[in-house]
Amino acid sequence: MSKNPIDKLSGFVVVTGASSGIGLEIAKLAAKDGCDLLIVADRDLAAAESTLRDCGAASVERIEVDLGTAKGIDDLMNKIGEREVDALVANAGHGLGDAFFLQQWEDIAHVIDTNVKGTVSLVHKIGARMVLRDKGRILVTGSIAGDMPGAYQLVYNSTKAFVNDFCVGLANEIKHTPVVISCLMPGVTDTHFFERAGMEDTNAGKMDNKADPAKVARDGYRALLKGETQEVSGFMNKVQDLFADILPDALVAQMHRRLAQPER
Repeated sequence: MSKNPIDKLSGFVVVTGASSGIGLEIAKLAAKDGCDLLIVADRDLAAAESTLRDCGAASVERIEVDLGTAKGIDDLMNKIGEREVDALVANAGHGLGDAFFLQQWEDIAHVIDTNVKGTVSLVHKIGARMVLRDKGRILVTGSIAGDMPGAYQLVYNSTKAFVNDFCVGLANEIKHTPVVISCLMPGVTDTHFFERAGMEDTNAGKMDNKADPAKVARDGYRALLKGETQEVSGFMNKVQDLFADILPDALVAQMHRRLAQPER
């Protein structure tokens, strides 16, 4: 069901995880709509800033912070200051491959701190302002992985299960307001995700038919404009997500293992 649909974004838009992949592609769409952009990532954003200026953004600011830390969140909120955020794209997040007991606790904690704590903190801080003024839109990047018991990608899938459910529940809480929250749920996408997660030697990492991040971004952006609560990007991902809900969890976990277990 759509809520408060609009034709295009305008005003001040904050995009996290904007250095490449889905985040950068969503930022490009906002730039083409003529928005003022603040892009955020934990790596260099100079190239992204240049690209977005070329796409027609009214203005582009950047801040390089780690949103898996309290300091990173504080630095971003200080950068925003008292400005009204018209749209937040909470896309920052990363994965972690391999067997759970072979992973380092510091790496596990950072996935949780970024994907869950960082996301929820920003949505809380920025979304509360939106609700007070009865205006704003939030797009959060979840994943169809959140609907699957994620053997060999366990922590990531579990964080995305939280994010998926969080968005739906929050949408219900604020349904009496004009504020929109949408959850984009992609599947395997052609980004730096697998490289950063150490999953290049997995069947998922080696897939040749990964989704185009530009297509995924368009699906999410369209859902945000239409006011859709959830958007599973791509027909085959919709089918996969449906079967993940129908099949026994143990079977889905075994199927996921075949995709995510390292070859060694």
